[in-house]
Amino acid sequence: MADTLEARVISALAGIQNPRLENDLISSGMVRDLDVAADGRVAFTFLLASDDPATLVRAARSAVRAVPGVSEVKINVTNPTAPARATHGPPSSEGMPAPPPAMDQPNLGRILAVSSGKGGVGKSTVAANIAVALAEAGFRVGVMDADIYGPNMPRMFGIFEKPPVSGGKIQPLLAYGVKLMSLGFLIERDAPAIWRGPIIMKIIQQFLRDVDWGELDYFIVDMPPGTGDAQLSLVQSVHVSAALIVTTPQEVAVGDALRGAKMFERVGVPVIGIIENMSAFTDPESGRRWELFSSGGGLRLAEELGVPLLGSVPLQPGLADLADGGRPIMLAAPDSPAAAALRSAADRVREELGGRSVALPILRG
Repeated sequence: MADTLEARVISALAGIQNPRLENDLISSGMVRDLDVAADGRVAFTFLLASDDPATLVRAARSAVRAVPGVSEVKINVTNPTAPARATHGPPSSEGMPAPPPAMDQPNLGRILAVSSGKGGVGKSTVAANIAVALAEAGFRVGVMDADIYGPNMPRMFGIFEKPPVSGGKIQPLLAYGVKLMSLGFLIERDAPAIWRGPIIMKIIQQFLRDVDWGELDYFIVDMPPGTGDAQLSLVQSVHVSAALIVTTPQEVAVGDALRGAKMFERVGVPVIGIIENMSAFTDPESGRRWELFSSGGGLRLAEELGVPLLGSVPLQPGLADLADGGRPIMLAAPDSPAAAALRSAADRVREELGGRSVALPILRG
């Protein structure tokens, strides 16, 4: 076989073994519809049965990404033993209409889903501060608040006005150099979100298609906790670059976070790493370290998933008050231990996601 880019991609995939079949991905027929474009974009369908390890998808993505000349990898994961469906991508929830195929939106840059297995672990705080850190570094950043049942981004950024509409497009609001869209801008603060799958899908698709995001480098999606309709709707609607899992150290949070991470692996979205929030508190006067929520859970989760621990954010007095007041700690207390940990985590996220490494001059607007 000639030494073409396609041949190198096939060779990389052939180097991965499926332990269930005792054969490689190519020989076993798990890779279908391979398309290698001249500009280095690679796309293929991955036939992953329910008893195959979900880590095969991540291994395939990593192997192809490492091939010289490959610029982008897109994988459509399909269960060959499941009943035929009219949809593309992951199975939809019961009663959901068939979504359109996931679309390419290169203007959004790298799309990062920030998720957690359970509520109350500080997922939105982490997402907001990582977005601010990236914007501080000169990158063009957008945040889509997909937490339909508890949209907290308006409060996190201290902005509550309704977004204007111009030229048939919803204009995102701007705070701290970050473009924002949230259901919290569109409904009353005390309005309960009693919605099922089809409405959730429609809201997410509208936020993706009908908002004038402009040209971004990073598009951060704050997901609701768990593994429900919002997560499926997102990966069915747009090609998500990666997921970031937020947990606290205790085992009950780690167990839920593990299930969330496995869901993303199952639908072909790589998990780039773990951020452990609410880590130990160090008394600034005595120097004594207090592990109020146990310890080591984030590292154990990262090791089980085979991904890096991107940061441990310590407990810090006043952090919650700052978030409630719309003042990200990254800006309100930039030299604090929590801000330093979040800034370092944002740098690690940028490294894991790839993309341009040097910020370009941008217009914030």
